[in-house]
Amino acid sequence: MTTTPLSPVDLFASALHLCPDDDVRAAERRMTSSDSGTWHVATFHVETDSDVHADHWEMHPHAEEAVCCLTGGIRLCFRPATPGDAEEVVQLRAGTAAIVPRGRWHRLELDAPSDLMSIALRHGTRLEKRTDTR
Repeated sequence: MTTTPLSPVDLFASALHLCPDDDVRAAERRMTSSDSGTWHVATFHVETDSDVHADHWEMHPHAEEAVCCLTGGIRLCFRPATPGDAEEVVQLRAGTAAIVPRGRWHRLELDAPSDLMSIALRHGTRLEKRTDTR
């Protein structure tokens, strides 16, 4: 019988990968992944909008994403479905989360330095530079 040694995992340096073979592994944090069935749990300390790629839209085509605000405060912005319409914005404060629908373009902006957690199936994730930055 093989056992995994018990040791702490620094969630701000590594991600947890929830694998389709029922394993959980500590691994490198990545924005995208070729692992089609692996969910990523990633925790970040962010200080500025550039830390959360506020100048890029992100989209996960294969599953929803949970965006969790552990401390601080953020705005979760959704790209308008029709060009020229306003962005939809969900305000998250410490201890709250939002579910980003599958295939929905989104980005984050900070209200304060924050600790965030993302739970996502990163396979196929796409990033696109914003052209309407202020």
